[in-house]
Amino acid sequence: MNSRPVSKLGSESGLLILLGQVSFFKGIDEAALAEIRKQARLKRVDQEGFFFHQGQPARALYVLVEGKVRLVQISPEGQNVVLHFISPGEPFGGGPVLGHRVYPAAAEAIVPSIALYWDGETIQGLLERHPPLVRNILQVVATRFAELQDRYRELATERVERRIARAMLRLARAHGKKTDRGLLVELPLSRQDLAEMTGTTLSTVSRIASRWESKGLIDSGRGWLLVARPEHLEAIAEELPPPAGFEG
Repeated sequence: MNSRPVSKLGSESGLLILLGQVSFFKGIDEAALAEIRKQARLKRVDQEGFFFHQGQPARALYVLVEGKVRLVQISPEGQNVVLHFISPGEPFGGGPVLGHRVYPAAAEAIVPSIALYWDGETIQGLLERHPPLVRNILQVVATRFAELQDRYRELATERVERRIARAMLRLARAHGKKTDRGLLVELPLSRQDLAEMTGTTLSTVSRIASRWESKGLIDSGRGWLLVARPEHLEAIAEELPPPAGFEG
């Protein structure tokens, strides 16, 4: 274990605060968190490197400390599907606790990233010593299952504009920061990524995004997306009447 300060958090106390906010570890007392931190190892991955690949044996649970990670799955047809973007404080790769034999997706660092991780044997020992972890894990699994159901329903039943609006809103809520222009998402997010997230084509995303940019609803550039009018995207996502001054 690396005991020196790591990442922008700057100290072991910062890491313990971070762990206390992780969904798997919420409600765990300080002594237990200290043990969980002590059992962790540290992994650094360069930009465009991988914490793990799809299909590899699922041997570790990770918590991102610094950076950004993209979970990508290759479909049976050979298409990339962007499942989720991971921010600091989020768990990922939970094969040892979710019963996966192999990782169902790859975890790619889209900027230089650092994560704490625990191997399967260590996680099983922590579960036995700290029963609240089991409750937390069941809650996380139930939540993520519901999210997957929502995503599948969107892909099967909703118009593409609704799907794109929902995807942008999810990114803004999970990763955006408030600015005087709107919610700024600082991710190297391409229109191809949005197409993969929403089950459509690059040309369709480009056409819709360009129209929304011309109306001032969003803006984008290399490595960032600005949701300038989230209430307008909400109206599109929920098929509500458009706010004043917007015709769709």
